[in-house]
Amino acid sequence: MARQRERACLEQGLKLDLVQLARRGFIQFGANVGPRSIQWNDGTSGEVIASGVITADMSGSDFGWLQINMDNFQQCVELILMPRHFGGGQWYFLCSELNRPASVLWRPPGALFFRCRQYWGRRAAYLCQFGNPIDRAHIGRAKLKVKLRSPNLDDWGIPPKPPKMRWATYDRLIEQYLKYDAVLGGVPIQQISNA
Repeated sequence: MARQRERACLEQGLKLDLVQLARRGFIQFGANVGPRSIQWNDGTSGEVIASGVITADMSGSDFGWLQINMDNFQQCVELILMPRHFGGGQWYFLCSELNRPASVLWRPPGALFFRCRQYWGRRAAYLCQFGNPIDRAHIGRAKLKVKLRSPNLDDWGIPPKPPKMRWATYDRLIEQYLKYDAVLGGVPIQQISNA
């Protein structure tokens, strides 16, 4: 009998990714962005698991902040600009507990605040760390479904190449797909590697 899981799964909680926030317009480097609504969706079902309002001010030369307001939750996170090796700088969240820069902050289920991955330590893990090889193969195929933009990956023996995707990229993804398919079909992974 399998042991009960003691660690929280990071992907089942909430995530703040600085790059994704910038792409979606929630933050703008060198500007102040007023209150904007944000929603977090479940990765498998797509249903909304949380929503809130984000306000950000990055008008300072090397310092800023981001505030998250949800139903009964409010947190302000500092943003810092760190110099790059060959000039310029890169923005990071400043984890308030560890006082270290992070590009992504997590709030696993049951947690009260967003913190960096290192803060959670052994109390939380990624989804792929919980499963056996078959579970990881299902997760990998689901990710390939998104990358290949295939409406239903199970309908295809080998998914078709999306338009404008390079053949080298497609070939690499199909190689991964065939490995996952072999695991789900019961072929040991060592036989695939040696072939």
